Amino acid sequence: MSIEQQYVDRHPGSARLYDRAGAVLPSGVTHDSRFLRPFPVYARAASGSRKTDVDGNEYVDYVMGHGALLLGHGYPTVQEAAARQMALGTHYGASHELEIEWAEEVVRLVPSAEVVRFTSSGTEATLMALRLARSFTGRPALLKFERHFHGWHDYVAASSKYAGAAPAGVPEATMETVVICPPTLEAARAAMDSRPDIGAVIVEAAGASSGTLPIPGGFLHGLRKLTEERGALLIMDEVVTGFRWAPGGVQELEGVRPDLTTLAKILAGGFPGGAVAGRRDVMERLAFPAPGATAEKVGHPGTFNANPLSSAAGVACLRTIADGSHQDRARDLAAKLRTGMNGELCRLGIPGFVYGQASEFRVVLGGQALPEHGDYHPRDLPLPLLEAGTPRRASQLVQLALLNRGVHFFGDGGMTSSVHTDGDIADTVAAWGESLAEARDEGAL
Repeated sequence: MSIEQQYVDRHPGSARLYDRAGAVLPSGVTHDSRFLRPFPVYARAASGSRKTDVDGNEYVDYVMGHGALLLGHGYPTVQEAAARQMALGTHYGASHELEIEWAEEVVRLVPSAEVVRFTSSGTEATLMALRLARSFTGRPALLKFERHFHGWHDYVAASSKYAGAAPAGVPEATMETVVICPPTLEAARAAMDSRPDIGAVIVEAAGASSGTLPIPGGFLHGLRKLTEERGALLIMDEVVTGFRWAPGGVQELEGVRPDLTTLAKILAGGFPGGAVAGRRDVMERLAFPAPGATAEKVGHPGTFNANPLSSAAGVACLRTIADGSHQDRARDLAAKLRTGMNGELCRLGIPGFVYGQASEFRVVLGGQALPEHGDYHPRDLPLPLLEAGTPRRASQLVQLALLNRGVHFFGDGGMTSSVHTDGDIADTVAAWGESLAEARDEGAL
């Protein structure tokens, strides 16, 4: 029986829900990354490192709330804080003490954070950061890097060099203020030389698409110097890396202080939440001016900004992960997983490799086999191999085969939490080897 047929047979409840979803949701999904042929898995419950679907199938989960759950599903201190707050109210329509405590935790952990403004998502955070930068510098243009992801709003929708065709739904006039270049200091310098109206440079702290493609060593330091020389603001996007790579994110590890930092994911402990944090003089553009002052305020409403439920969960989460032990545990587990998965590729003689940073892992199948198995950082590998990625059919079949064996990857990769176990890793490596062999038998590898 084919991999796909096994999947269909094991997931009749998910198939039925997907049929319903197609009538009311475009392509039947609410997030692009959840689209999977013939249909996605529909979850019912989750706890710790595992989740269960509507058909009763259990999975070792590496999606981890799209990276938001460093502590896994339903971590006790976070759940207890949210439950206490739920009984008190979810939206006061007023200021509350927890929003102050939440901001204080961000300032305590993030090296560049002097002042914080909360949003409801990472996309909103990058949008706010860009607006602040334009207001502060008086320059309208933005420099971003190829394939670096900063959400879905108009100014960051394009991921590759703009060639006269704006992304669907984005005005051409918007793209005239966006400059996209390769992630090298030479390219960034040339772009800023040609466009003196660039007021902000935004960069994913670990490289494109959460570290799928690395940035060169020393790039962040060089970019910090370049922006200071040109009077532009450096915005470090730590939506994914913030609190996961280290309590203070990549900027703590690299010793680089951006002007503004965008945060989300782990920030709210698995609840909706984002933030912009940074220099007080820049962030004060959000402040109401004193009587008689002429400076124009940057407006920022937002119905669910720092709502009490997200604030309670966020405070509990940040206090729990502040000592770095959870990051260390998740990092060690990811390294063990990457090494085991590469071992299976070598054992089976299947071209491909698994690599990653911190507690994430990425899979590339096809192309070139590595001479020996081990754990690889993206900078250890030739960039063309990383850019090639995995052929779509191979990716689909391996994902389905893994789901049939009780493992849920986040596309071609995923993230570990601090509550995954050595048993989870062993189960995953075994399922991975069996899935590879089955996909090869079907001619996909």
